[in-house]
Amino acid sequence: MENTYFTSEELQLRNRAFLSGDAVKASFFIRNSKLIMDEECYFFLMASMRKMRLNIPLTYTLEFFQNLFTENVMEGNGVQNGIINFLVFRNSDGITLSKSSVSYYFEVEQMEDVLSIQQRPLELDLIKEINVNNNLLSNIRVHCPENIYGGIYAQENDLDDVILLNPNKRIARATTGNLLFLEGNVIKVPKQSEGAYISPLLENFVTFLHKNDLADIQEHEIIAFESQKAEEILLVSDEKGISSVKKIRNKTFENIRFTELIESWKQSF
Repeated sequence: MENTYFTSEELQLRNRAFLSGDAVKASFFIRNSKLIMDEECYFFLMASMRKMRLNIPLTYTLEFFQNLFTENVMEGNGVQNGIINFLVFRNSDGITLSKSSVSYYFEVEQMEDVLSIQQRPLELDLIKEINVNNNLLSNIRVHCPENIYGGIYAQENDLDDVILLNPNKRIARATTGNLLFLEGNVIKVPKQSEGAYISPLLENFVTFLHKNDLADIQEHEIIAFESQKAEEILLVSDEKGISSVKKIRNKTFENIRFTELIESWKQSF
């Protein structure tokens, strides 16, 4: 493979995401050739940019993103169903970093239905060598070496993902998203203060369940052992979609009840 070289000036001006991980990511969802949950996704992106002290352009309105994705993804490329992973990064062209301009990059992962549970259930395991923090920046999608390490660990051990703990040895999330634990009529969700991601996709789902009295939603501090007590486990990833968890170590799980709840949720759109 031929090597490509860039000058330091080119890198500094155009890609602090490459140099410093100075970027935030959010996802937008396309279903049946329409953006869904676009307001929630937009406000999450704006909040993430503020937390990282990124300079938000005046042009970054909800209408801007709606037009951008309509013209370049749905109409331009004929995408009917999928996830748009949108990355905003800081340039190095201002007097200070907080005054520097920003640029963006996005890519699309197509799928049959972003609100459906993906066909292949997942196998997970706990990882104890590393943990994730539970501060202000832990809840947004920024550069996270723990995710990279966890993803490689999963691949090397024939797993689909790993469960990451926080410094208190309680469950925070997986590398790709948040976990929901079903016991009877109760769905336990790790608190954001435990290191879970803020997730428009997850929040829309659990809000629907709560409003329609379909399940008792409880935010919890969940110790690692409790994953073995659940009857069903769901992984909700804004980046990759929704998956059921089939196995953690020697324990296997069903996905009957979550499948029913997801189907009810889909009918609301």
